[in-house]
Amino acid sequence: MVFSSLTFLCLFLPLAVIPYYLCKNRTWRNGLLLVLSLFFYSWGEPKYVVMMLAATVVAYLGGLAMAAWRDKPRARRAVFVVTVVLVVLNLLVFKYLNFFWDNLTRFLPVQGTIPEIALPIGISFYTFQILSYVIDLYRGKVKLQRNFFYLLLYISFFPQLIAGPIVRYSTIEEEILHRRESWEDVAEGLRRFILGLGKKVILANGAAAVAELIYGGNPEIYGTAMYWLAAFAYTMQIYFDFSGYSDMAIGLGRMFGFHFLENFNYPYLSRSATEFWRRWHISLSSWFRDYIYIPLGGSRVSRGKWVRNILVVWGLTGFWHGAEWNFILWGLYYAGLLLLEKFVLGRVLEKLPAVIQWLYAFFVVNLGWVLFNLTDFSQLTHALHTMFVWQGTSLAQVLSADSEILFALLYLPLAFLFSFPVAKKLPKRQTPGWVLLEDGLYGLLFLLCIVYIVSSVYNPFIYFRF
Repeated sequence: MVFSSLTFLCLFLPLAVIPYYLCKNRTWRNGLLLVLSLFFYSWGEPKYVVMMLAATVVAYLGGLAMAAWRDKPRARRAVFVVTVVLVVLNLLVFKYLNFFWDNLTRFLPVQGTIPEIALPIGISFYTFQILSYVIDLYRGKVKLQRNFFYLLLYISFFPQLIAGPIVRYSTIEEEILHRRESWEDVAEGLRRFILGLGKKVILANGAAAVAELIYGGNPEIYGTAMYWLAAFAYTMQIYFDFSGYSDMAIGLGRMFGFHFLENFNYPYLSRSATEFWRRWHISLSSWFRDYIYIPLGGSRVSRGKWVRNILVVWGLTGFWHGAEWNFILWGLYYAGLLLLEKFVLGRVLEKLPAVIQWLYAFFVVNLGWVLFNLTDFSQLTHALHTMFVWQGTSLAQVLSADSEILFALLYLPLAFLFSFPVAKKLPKRQTPGWVLLEDGLYGLLFLLCIVYIVSSVYNPFIYFRF
């Protein structure tokens, strides 16, 4: 079930919010959210709920054992290591085993086959949430959660379950039992949800039409300009797809009294790759920083070890996104950019005009999304070759292949405009009349989204596959 489906908007969400606020007891409200979350996750893949439950049981029992052996450091550390290994092993088997086996049989004289393992939706996200709880508990940064169902609620809470943001236990530790809902939270959460819905349904889906028409069409009729157009379209698509989902998740959480941290901060304002990753998917980059990069020594090591740390973290960042070589290449691409900016480009960029810095960053980010998007290496190499070795485009052939591309192009300027903080330039709500007007516009945006959903057959979320 996706947030931008009529099933969710017209059935699930009303049937979640209304009973929730009819309940006055905190325990009943948490119980309702847990049942709703498990139902939400099981809507498409009921059998994978068992995996999530098993991983939660491992984390819960590991936490109890660490608490019981608080005065026995060696035993406590052993429990911690075993817990982390079991949780990570679950991710490795279901997301990466086929990848490892396929490459093993390709490069070594190994024969045999293993069953194709389907990827459970959201496993990368909820695995990282479980790990954040276990690691922070071991470090003494959070308290032990003795109630299994509350721990399960944290892991399975439906707004952020299948595509993030990665919510750390410390963020909502107190809110599980002591949050205070208000109608102001409901109203602000609903506005944030509608904004995210509009990003996804109108802008992301509109930009996706251009990218998919070109990447999925006959490569012989698309030249250099069209492949750069496809790269730009995908750059807009993935931003509005994922930031739209994050907005909806943050809005839904607030409707139920939870306050998630921001996951995007206008990343296309960046003037370097380094700045881009301070603004893009903040919950993921901060997770790798705190749980991988800093424990490896961060930047407070020798230059050689620091380079190693960067390569490890960004190789894992790429691999986290998918069991394909192009994701590893994408991660290492950013590792190379960050190292280049640290040692060479950073000093050069600082001396250049701001617009040149922005053009550089936007160029390398667009190029990076090409590496990210195209998992087929023959298609990837063709796209990169066409982008950098000029080939003309026959507009007549393009239009004869698919005339809908002209209509789809209309979304790109709008997407580009709203990838910048133009909304922050609007007047703040000060008078009842302005508040009424603004809420009316939100209502119109919601109705427009419904029209788009009803009339369109394309409505996936990119990050569901991670």
